[in-house]
Amino acid sequence: MDLKREDLLQLQYYLKLTRRLEDRFSSLYHQGRILGGAWTSNGTEAISVGYSYALEKNDIAAPYFRDMGCFLVRGITPKRLMAQYLGKKTGVTAGKEGNVHVGDLNFGVIGFPSHLADNYAVGTGAALAFKIRGEKKVAVACTGDGGTSRGDFHEAMNLAAVRKLPVVFICNNNQYAYSTPLKLQMAIKNVAERALAYGMPSKIVDGNNVVEVFTVAKDAYDMARNGGGPTFIECKTMRMHGHSEHDSAKYVPRELLEEWKKKDPILNMEKYLLENNIAKKEELDGIDSRVKKEVEEAESFAEESPYPSPEDGLKGLYATPIEEE
Repeated sequence: MDLKREDLLQLQYYLKLTRRLEDRFSSLYHQGRILGGAWTSNGTEAISVGYSYALEKNDIAAPYFRDMGCFLVRGITPKRLMAQYLGKKTGVTAGKEGNVHVGDLNFGVIGFPSHLADNYAVGTGAALAFKIRGEKKVAVACTGDGGTSRGDFHEAMNLAAVRKLPVVFICNNNQYAYSTPLKLQMAIKNVAERALAYGMPSKIVDGNNVVEVFTVAKDAYDMARNGGGPTFIECKTMRMHGHSEHDSAKYVPRELLEEWKKKDPILNMEKYLLENNIAKKEELDGIDSRVKKEVEEAESFAEESPYPSPEDGLKGLYATPIEEE
């Protein structure tokens, strides 16, 4: 395991930051202060934090809308994300795009399209570019279990396998594609079995264990970086909120939520750190205080930021022409 003590504490920090920031988004949404909808990763934070923390600086990520942890790990700040949700000019897209349509290539994060699994094709394209250029970079792309039933999922998997591209596919198997349970989506037990049809190695991990996600992702990146081709990683988890904050998720059995509540990734990591004498309670309390302060500062920053002006709507639509000398 390529994780030092400071790495383990940093993972806990990102888990807590993701949860608190998204909990605040949820509260603001129900107060009517969010422009647009709100989608959270509550209960599944270990996936995006784990796979993102295993990346190298120059790698590329194509996350999906439950990957807030990826944005944070890669360097997109809580202030910019809060401003994004409030539709402010200081947001990641300067108030022009939907809340979760976040991307910033300065941090190696590709903004994703709404149609899930499309970012699998985008990640595959990035990986193809890396291979053509002879660059030792890796792309990672994530989607939910429902996204694996779309045609673009299969097209991306096939091309990546045939060309042995340096891309790793992450599946956030949170049991439901909106309201459709897994048993009504596919006739197989594990989503990972779908990778077998393309001759692609696959792994199944506990999606609520950030260390396990990190370790398996790191191994897959190392293999891809050294010419071994793609890997598919199924992360088994359960989203504890509805598809989005307007969804009460009444279709999910309460006993199922109670079962997964005991597997909370943040509580599990905290228990791991304490029981293995990696951290003291005072240190974990310090992380909580730091996270609380950062989220409060992010909200103040966003509230004080201006909305975009009408003329801003015409900026960034077209490539800036290169003037000839």
